[in-house]
Amino acid sequence: MLSVSNLSVQFGKRVLFDEVNVKFAHGNCYGIIGANGAGKSTFLKILSGKQDATGGHVHLEPGKRMSVLEQDHYACDDFPVLETVLRGNKPLFEIKQEMDALYADYSDENAERIGELQVAFEEMNGWNADSDAAALLSNLGIAEELHYTQMKDLDNKLKVRVLLAQALFGNPDVLIMDEPTNDLDFETINWLENFLANYENTVIVVSHDRHFLDAVCTHIADIDFGKINLFSGNYTFWYESSQLAARQRAQQNKKAEEKAKELQEFIQRFSANVAKSKQATSRKKMLEKLKVDDIKPSSRRYPAIIFEREREAGDQILNVEGLTASLDGELLFKDVHINLAKGDKVAVISRDSRATTAFYEIINDRMKADAGTYQWGVTTNQAYLPVDNSEFFDNDLNLVDWLRQWAKTEEEREEVHIRGFLGKMLFSGEEALKNCRVLSGGEKVRCMLSRMMMIRANVLMLDEPTNHLDLESITAFNNSLKKYPGTVMLTTHDHEFAQTVANRIIELTPNGAIDRYLSFDDYMTDKSIREQRDKMYAVEV
Repeated sequence: MLSVSNLSVQFGKRVLFDEVNVKFAHGNCYGIIGANGAGKSTFLKILSGKQDATGGHVHLEPGKRMSVLEQDHYACDDFPVLETVLRGNKPLFEIKQEMDALYADYSDENAERIGELQVAFEEMNGWNADSDAAALLSNLGIAEELHYTQMKDLDNKLKVRVLLAQALFGNPDVLIMDEPTNDLDFETINWLENFLANYENTVIVVSHDRHFLDAVCTHIADIDFGKINLFSGNYTFWYESSQLAARQRAQQNKKAEEKAKELQEFIQRFSANVAKSKQATSRKKMLEKLKVDDIKPSSRRYPAIIFEREREAGDQILNVEGLTASLDGELLFKDVHINLAKGDKVAVISRDSRATTAFYEIINDRMKADAGTYQWGVTTNQAYLPVDNSEFFDNDLNLVDWLRQWAKTEEEREEVHIRGFLGKMLFSGEEALKNCRVLSGGEKVRCMLSRMMMIRANVLMLDEPTNHLDLESITAFNNSLKKYPGTVMLTTHDHEFAQTVANRIIELTPNGAIDRYLSFDDYMTDKSIREQRDKMYAVEV
């Protein structure tokens, strides 16, 4: 279907890919993973022809069509929404345009050409194109009244959904997507997971959402050491495999039969837990052939995220009474009452991300509420990770001096102590002397986590904590929160984070809050709660 032969990519002296050979077969979904800077997005651009390689070539089977999720959110601003989707199937759209032009200037001379185009159009199911495109848009949460709106008049989150519909339209033979879940809510992500799990053609995707990769992937393509290695199975299977390999590599003297036994137990555990039938067949074949030496340890580096508490909090954590907030005259949430208790790990959610951010900003005294009050327990101390951290890095400090701002004692101000926190977040040696202004998004979040660890709070508040982080950091972060004994409030679009950390869900709506002690999955799938949610978001006219 799609193959890569002897692919090499080099930027100056840096070799990104070295003689890569890989084939992507029909009917499989490949998750491309690799550390930040490994070349995931570059690889997708080369596959789609948007960037040239230094050497080698990409071959798409003749007659097959490739579709790419557009990353330029302004590329289609001059087109209506429905037309934008139709443009996703370029051959079909070009036939439609030519037919429309010929009909507008109809003559006996062009009648034959119109007939030829009509035959081709029908073979491509063109007469149903508008209704198919409209159905895709509706499934992705784009209301019918917006289908003829200009793209430039949509907000960015709706644009993302239209561009996703554009990529999916027309059943492309190869579908390439770079971070398709960005700016999508949980319901839309769930729809996309189900769509791709049943997709019959080839999918190649880069994502930092582990739940998404587990739900859709039949294979993992791991970029490491300048090569790309294919593994059958989803992300969790790859992760557990690599961890097993690392442990076995660290115990080189371990007897071969002990290694084999551990591997066999590992295989049996995963074999019995395959959710998707399409994954089951390929996984089973791979497992039957798998040997100890087939599992390679990864070069990945995982940060050591360890949240400790200066002291244990008492029973009273946070009391919120009648909290109401609006933005530019638009109501975000109203009359919210919350009593946060010791041991609560709360997923704070809303269909409007501005509502959750406003809530955190209010209870951190960074924004005024329209009405209501909040009070923290006297034994609490809080650490907050805002969704926008830019204000923290508006200076020319190096990272050691930057982190020193939150030191409380002379001992904590010592460079060796501060470098310890930075080292846990993979800023070692000269990296710890970087200037704040040159940090990437992921580096800034890791610095903010260093700050939170230094504060040693007993209440953590996290607004979209996985933004900009790579899979390694997300995994380490997730594991640390599961072990953290304090109170957590978090808002995230990472399904795995919400499901594995939260024991309580609080949803903010324009008509109050829904508050349940449930797991995230149970909350989202409960029919009665779903009906209540729809009513709570209904706007009175």
